[in-house]
Amino acid sequence: MNANKYKPKPVPVPTPVTQPFWDGTRAGELRLQQCKACLRHVMYPRLRCPQCGAAGMHWIRATGRGRLYSYVINHFAAPGWEGETPYVIAVVELEEGPRMLSNLVGVAPRPECLTLDMPLEVVFEGRGDQTLPMFKPAPARVPR
Repeated sequence: MNANKYKPKPVPVPTPVTQPFWDGTRAGELRLQQCKACLRHVMYPRLRCPQCGAAGMHWIRATGRGRLYSYVINHFAAPGWEGETPYVIAVVELEEGPRMLSNLVGVAPRPECLTLDMPLEVVFEGRGDQTLPMFKPAPARVPR
């Protein structure tokens, strides 16, 4: 029997800069930073805007919608993921502009089921003391 089989899945450890993000996920919200100077949305959390260098970053509630930008189907289990392969690691382009790395759930991990630019929406999964954002296929939205 594999000794790693019973290891828990890894859990992110918040830092002072990322704590508002993790507080949001626990509340069922996807939060992003926005630069007060240039209004650019930023993902991953940081102290300064990568676009203009300003220090005035504040947190906003994101829509939780995005599109599949890229993906990889992982067939090799990382510690804590034994028995759960294959699974999809996705780069999601959020409606607000930034891209984030996450897992794609609610769809078979097969190329014929994954279409670039497919609409996605955030869902949350509890893991230990944290809640992780993941994405699932969303119904196509009808333009107004």
